[in-house]
Amino acid sequence: MRFDEPVLLYGAGREAQSTRAFLKAQQPDLKVFVTVDSGSADIPDVEVIKPEDLPDAIANRRFGLIVKSPGVSRYKPILDAARTAGIPLTSNLNLWGTTYRHGRTVIAITGTKGKSTTATLTHLMLSQSGVDAGLAGNVGLAPLEIADKHATVIFELSSYQTADMSFLPDIAAVTNLYPEHVDWHGSVERYYRDKLHLIDREGSFAVALGAGAVGNALVAQAVRDHRRLLRDLDKDELVAIDRAVSTSRLKGSHNLDNARLAARIALAAGGSLNGVVRGIAVFVPLPHRLEEHQFGGMVFVNDSISTTPEATKAALAAYRGCRIALIAGGHEREQDYTELAGLLAGFGVTTLACLPVTGARLASATQAAAPQITVLTEPDLDRAMHALYDLRHAFDAIIMSPGAPSYNQFKNFEERGRRFVDLARTIFGTEQP
Repeated sequence: MRFDEPVLLYGAGREAQSTRAFLKAQQPDLKVFVTVDSGSADIPDVEVIKPEDLPDAIANRRFGLIVKSPGVSRYKPILDAARTAGIPLTSNLNLWGTTYRHGRTVIAITGTKGKSTTATLTHLMLSQSGVDAGLAGNVGLAPLEIADKHATVIFELSSYQTADMSFLPDIAAVTNLYPEHVDWHGSVERYYRDKLHLIDREGSFAVALGAGAVGNALVAQAVRDHRRLLRDLDKDELVAIDRAVSTSRLKGSHNLDNARLAARIALAAGGSLNGVVRGIAVFVPLPHRLEEHQFGGMVFVNDSISTTPEATKAALAAYRGCRIALIAGGHEREQDYTELAGLLAGFGVTTLACLPVTGARLASATQAAAPQITVLTEPDLDRAMHALYDLRHAFDAIIMSPGAPSYNQFKNFEERGRRFVDLARTIFGTEQP
């Protein structure tokens, strides 16, 4: 690949770092710029263009290509201005497709929730089957970091990445589809369209649907030709997979669905049933996804990855039979908590600690639907945890499954999850093995 004009990196995160390394390897003397909307641009061998200077840089065509990081919305007006000026946009993922796609088996997995677990399971199942497989995207390596290291590549992709994905996979999978990321996409309808762009294209690739995607009219329309769909698991396969999940570290019915979907993908991509079962057995829960700890005789569940009410429902369902204190609320993305509030008592929630800003809506809906639940409205996670300590005899487990992003009080969901575990350790005592 040859770049005839300078390149602008828009964003300076992990993908941008790997893009810079790729460009350096391809063309050591290539001029590279970087723009960030906030934070620092800590990337070597680049010249910074401030956001307010971008219009002039575009007008003067200081660069001929923009490589956009996933967190930068493709709907930003400045990017429309770049397109109008004839400056194309691409991504780390699409550069991988142009450079390394040929001759490889590509599995691409998306969905509102469950995609990381499904992609990780698929990778383990194929690896345990003896298939040379690598994992990239939002889990594993950035696309350009995995490069040409494996014959089969499993990509876990967000709607930010599927929105403009330019190459076709061999197998595409959708776990489920719920409203999410409205602030990035601009509307729920656009989010659905961008997410389903993975499968809503012409081509002979196969499609696998998770239990939460089957029956969804938008997904069915995006599939186009239902002859694309992978076969269902047969009875013997289902029995073997369900038995493996029952003795594994996968919790909840949603993770059984993820394992079944991963098994269908793995079997279609050359995996064996024995490899599938072994992959389930060696699976370790991903950080911040029903990550379980015990402090002072209390169970703490870090489900900070939860950014939708549907994800919170799945977390609560995994702990049926427990008296639960739920911590929920976060960044505003127009989430609707009415249904969740009506289900909390049935899930065993005795205490609800609501965090700004969406927690205010959940608190109000819960007080109306289940007045027997103790509702706390706290300004931050620290004070919520101290308040729960005072009420610790009213529940057996504290589950932080916010049903909202973290950006109003934390840098990301990982920081929020780490803070939750640190507070549990500090306030409630020593961790039990």
